[in-house]
Amino acid sequence: MRKCSAKPTAILPVKFGEQLNIFAISASGHMVELIERVNVSEPASISSGIAARYARALFELAQEKGSLDKLEGNLEDLNLALEESEDLRTVIKSPIYNRDQQSSAIRGVAEKMRVSNEMKNTLGLMASKRRLFVLPAMLQQLNALIAEEKNEVSADVTSAKALTKTQSAKLAKAIASSVGKNVKINANVDEDLIGGLTVKVGSKMIDTSIRSKLNSLQNIMKEVG
Repeated sequence: MRKCSAKPTAILPVKFGEQLNIFAISASGHMVELIERVNVSEPASISSGIAARYARALFELAQEKGSLDKLEGNLEDLNLALEESEDLRTVIKSPIYNRDQQSSAIRGVAEKMRVSNEMKNTLGLMASKRRLFVLPAMLQQLNALIAEEKNEVSADVTSAKALTKTQSAKLAKAIASSVGKNVKINANVDEDLIGGLTVKVGSKMIDTSIRSKLNSLQNIMKEVG
């Protein structure tokens, strides 16, 4: 393969078996390898295991330093950033970004969010090892570890209108009395519910929405027809 010193004008990922090679194409048409080969064959179980190791190490470090509350705030901020920024999701997952580019990007995010030193260092380590692609899974694992430490469960609540603080508190208390744990409400709005709400705690789903009732009635009518 002939190297080219000209500035590349296009990026071309080429997969050979289980290896993904990233090439740059220059204006003169020459092709040059841009970054190292990336193994794309890792199964989900391995990725989950990687995320779990980072999550456990960061959790125990924060626990030792008594900064779990700070860590929990970091998780909320990072989850929100991943949800709202397509650019950030691309940077952590796309193989066209090399270590330096990923490190620079995640360092900027960490500094802007003023995350804890433990979180900042962990993100930097993940970038240097090209493991940022497991970040969403790591955040999920950390949430689970913190919830277990606080004897807490998360309830995903979707309502037709935004819940007030009083409504959220009453709902959390009602769910807590049922599950025997503290409850953290993750609230979402879906105007299509036409009133009522849906509550998911773990694998259990409670649906009191009018839409659900209408769908059930519609299914019954189809069976009758």
